[in-house]
Amino acid sequence: MSRGRQPPLVTGISPNEGTPWTKVTIRGENLGTGPSDLIGLSICGHNCLLTADWMSASKIVCRVGPAKDDKGEIIVTTKSGGHGTSTVSFRVLRTEMIGILDQSAVWVDEMNYYDLRTDRNKGISPLCLRPANPLGIAVDNGRIPQKDLEGLFPGMSGEFTSEHFSAAWYLIENHSGTSFDNLRSAAGNLKKQVSQKNEGSLAYVKGGLSTFFEAQDALAAIHQRLESDGTEKVEGSMTRRLENILNRASDTADALFQEVLGRKDKADSTRNALNVLQRFKFLFNLPLNIERNIQRGEYDVVINDYEKAKSLFGNTEVPVFKKVYAEVETRIGALRTLLLAKLLETPSTLHDQKRYIRYLSDLRADGDPAWSCIEAQHQWILQLMQNCRNQSDVTTTVGPNVRRGSSQTPRDDWPQQLQFVERLTDVVISQLPNFWKLWISYVNGSLFSETGEKSGQVEKSKKNARQRQSDFKRMIEELMQRLVQWLRGCLLPSSLSETDFRKYGGWSPASLTGTHLTHAIHTIRLCHEALSALEIPNDLLHTIQQLLLDLRVHCLLTTLQHTAEDVRRLSEREDWVIDNEGITSLPAQFEQCVVLKLQSLKDPLECKPVEVNILQLEQTQDKASELFVGIMKVFISCLEELSTKTDGERNAMSSDLPSLDLFRPSPEQRLLIILSNCHYLEKHTFLNLAQHLETHGFTGTDKITRVSTDAVRSLDARVFECYIEMKADPIVGSLEPGMYAGYFDWTDCQQPAGVKSYLKEALVNIISVHAEVFSVCKDLVARVLSRVIEAVAEELSRLMQCVSSFSRNGALQARLEICALRDAVAPYLTAESHVSFKQALESFPQLQSGADKKLLEELLNKFKSSMHLQLNCFQPSAIQPVKR
Repeated sequence: MSRGRQPPLVTGISPNEGTPWTKVTIRGENLGTGPSDLIGLSICGHNCLLTADWMSASKIVCRVGPAKDDKGEIIVTTKSGGHGTSTVSFRVLRTEMIGILDQSAVWVDEMNYYDLRTDRNKGISPLCLRPANPLGIAVDNGRIPQKDLEGLFPGMSGEFTSEHFSAAWYLIENHSGTSFDNLRSAAGNLKKQVSQKNEGSLAYVKGGLSTFFEAQDALAAIHQRLESDGTEKVEGSMTRRLENILNRASDTADALFQEVLGRKDKADSTRNALNVLQRFKFLFNLPLNIERNIQRGEYDVVINDYEKAKSLFGNTEVPVFKKVYAEVETRIGALRTLLLAKLLETPSTLHDQKRYIRYLSDLRADGDPAWSCIEAQHQWILQLMQNCRNQSDVTTTVGPNVRRGSSQTPRDDWPQQLQFVERLTDVVISQLPNFWKLWISYVNGSLFSETGEKSGQVEKSKKNARQRQSDFKRMIEELMQRLVQWLRGCLLPSSLSETDFRKYGGWSPASLTGTHLTHAIHTIRLCHEALSALEIPNDLLHTIQQLLLDLRVHCLLTTLQHTAEDVRRLSEREDWVIDNEGITSLPAQFEQCVVLKLQSLKDPLECKPVEVNILQLEQTQDKASELFVGIMKVFISCLEELSTKTDGERNAMSSDLPSLDLFRPSPEQRLLIILSNCHYLEKHTFLNLAQHLETHGFTGTDKITRVSTDAVRSLDARVFECYIEMKADPIVGSLEPGMYAGYFDWTDCQQPAGVKSYLKEALVNIISVHAEVFSVCKDLVARVLSRVIEAVAEELSRLMQCVSSFSRNGALQARLEICALRDAVAPYLTAESHVSFKQALESFPQLQSGADKKLLEELLNKFKSSMHLQLNCFQPSAIQPVKR
């Protein structure tokens, strides 16, 4: 069966030894809720419940009975707590009767002794020696319950020594089964005892009658002589002589017994002193016991002894007691000083702090020890935080300790700032919980023991806590403010004012990467969670929450800035190795670099309880979008830089890389590869990155994609125009010299026999462009050839239109060349090309005869047949011109 209270526990008894019927005081815990709750009390196995006087839950006063055991425990039993235990024991002293002539080392009360010679009692205490059986017959008791006798004889008693003795009670209790004859015999015994007592007194008087008569006769004779002489006062008279004789007899008697009487007086004074020491040895030994117990650290024993001495001798007027008690107070004052010093000593555990506060409370120490301890702990935590900063100034490469729950392990080569964050948060997490719990105990009064509660210490503590609540709040605010300022000084120095920067800044310049800041955020979050678990009000933790918000934003922006730097270095890793689609590994490396950075931002972007989504902050969102656009543009700039690098720059760049058999493309091939990469960026990379951004909660991806696409298209147009210029200009430039080679004249020429060599050369050059483009990226063939053919067609149209007149053979030759070129590159003709060819044909005279038309057709077929293999490259399946 479960009980509402703890079992009784006896922790002290005073005195701890004595004879039967000694009055003792029992102290302990849970000794009952009232007199009715106490149902059992035994000392050394003897039931002492009848003499028990319940004083409080920690104190009971009773008398020790005639226990059988010499030494044993003190067991208290209550209704509420059940059978109890004891940590102390009591020793029963067995007394021996000492006669008046026996030697003894202790004082013997001569008024109460037992004469062994005459077997008679003199002044025996009823508690020490009970009367013998007065009836002189066998006792038959135990059959009638005690409660029934009390009901039959209210206010009476069956004890001979009681003032309310009842003979009927005695007979019912001790002789309820005795026969009438035995009772008649008992009555005769009583009569004999009375007659013997009376006869003894009378015989004593009868035996001394002769002596009395002789003394009477002597006194009468002396009286007659004095009357006859009338010289009672005359010198030399009988009266004077008798007086002198009596004085000499008295002096002689005194001389004879002076030594004996002196020894008796000395023995009496010694006995009195020993009696005082024995009765008050607790007080006289208390100063030495206090000193010994203090040295052993048994402060509970000292406090209990002091409480006992104070209750007994606190108001004494006896000089010797006052002197000893003053020394006790001196020792207790020293103990108060010692306990207060231990209480304010740091570092200290919460258990020790509570223990010392209870001791000082029980000793009625001046002031408020609990609040003094809180102030000392506050200063200690501040000093520890300052020591962390001082240690960072001295130590350069000391790895921080790994804290429980940390998902990332700080390395020894990490910046000092990160190591300082670890040490500082470790101090807060290890010290502030005990500091907060000490305050909570101070508020609810649980710092004080039951003794303190009785003296009003708990209510006094609660009252003091209410008055000092604002002071403690300022302490917590100072600790939080100091913590945040130190963290800002090493992680966000730009967020501090000039004054705070001089106080909390001063760190050596070190670039904190996103990984460093992410770990710092994780560490500070652990600190915030630990403080939140203590149920510290949220307004006191607001500064840490604001720090986390600023640090998360800073981590995001810093990571994006470092991403741009990493992307800028990607150009050094370009190996120009292309896949089947003409794409190098650079776009994939760019995408992977950005995705990895986004994944590293998972923890900073994650919203913990009471945290704000930083991506919903408009200013942060705008800055992040700008940085992402900047990252895209940086990569586009890398591509542009690669497209314009000379061979010397390329050699210098490759010299920094490991010695590999690198592919070294020509400038024209590099332009084609850049075009292919630009096309891949627009169609795949930018779209993939937009999806990753949306997955991580970023907004404004449409704007980022649009701006990035415009930038890559601009680069594509520039690179394309550069390539077209490099390929089309030589072809276009060779047309006019080839056309008029050998002083050819359109007005005076022979009948056409086939296409002239300059046109075939131009077609071969176009085929070489086709081959170059096709070897890199076949998707660019139509786009490149269309522009090259546009340039060639435009130039041919211009040259034909510049001819003032054509002869019949010249017109036929010109028409043959225009038609041959148009038919050869027909799959790559654009609207502009058609217009150019049409304008060129319209500048020729029309063919009048059928023979000319037939000749033209034959020559075209001959041209196509002779260049069949070359012209096959212009016949791909389903090629569509790519328009930009």
